[in-house]
Amino acid sequence: MVEAPRRGRIRWLRFAGVLAAGLALAALLLTGLAQGALAASFAVSGTSFKISADKLVGTGFVQFGGTDNGADGPHAVGVSGFRTAAADNFCQSVALRGLPLVGDVTLRLVSPGPEGMSATNIVLGVAGLTGDMTLVNSAIGVDASQVSQGPPGVLGQPGGFAQQAEQATVVAPRMVAWSATAYTLRLKNLSMSLRAGDDECF
Repeated sequence: MVEAPRRGRIRWLRFAGVLAAGLALAALLLTGLAQGALAASFAVSGTSFKISADKLVGTGFVQFGGTDNGADGPHAVGVSGFRTAAADNFCQSVALRGLPLVGDVTLRLVSPGPEGMSATNIVLGVAGLTGDMTLVNSAIGVDASQVSQGPPGVLGQPGGFAQQAEQATVVAPRMVAWSATAYTLRLKNLSMSLRAGDDECF
């Protein structure tokens, strides 16, 4: 007698493999640095991620050019730091390509509602950003090594171009980033999902 395929076992193995990969990646994406956010102090993975929100409001904003060093080489980024930040209807996603047994999967982290995401001393290595930005009490063309508004210790190279402001508001931000670190990071009513194929935040 030929034994019928054990479909339940195969599905469980697939689920367990995807869940393990997703949880490991979520932990990496959500872990803050205990001693503040220093952007250039760690290596990044070879996968970028996407962030979207209805609105992002931050205080103590600085931005300057930098690099994130990954296994596949350096990535040019705009280092963007905030002393505090909050985002309405926050979404973060990353495409996991070619996972064993299941193929392409998208990991999504969603925190709905006003200030679904909030953080202190957060620094992002941004590869691309679109949205409607407003800066309050801004200074543009500051030496990157002399910025003073952002998270403690977050400075660029001497002679580098930078901007800073007391407050920055971005309406409908759509961001591609290589890294994110924060002293504290809160995601309210967090929902994590793993979806087959390409289903990123934007």
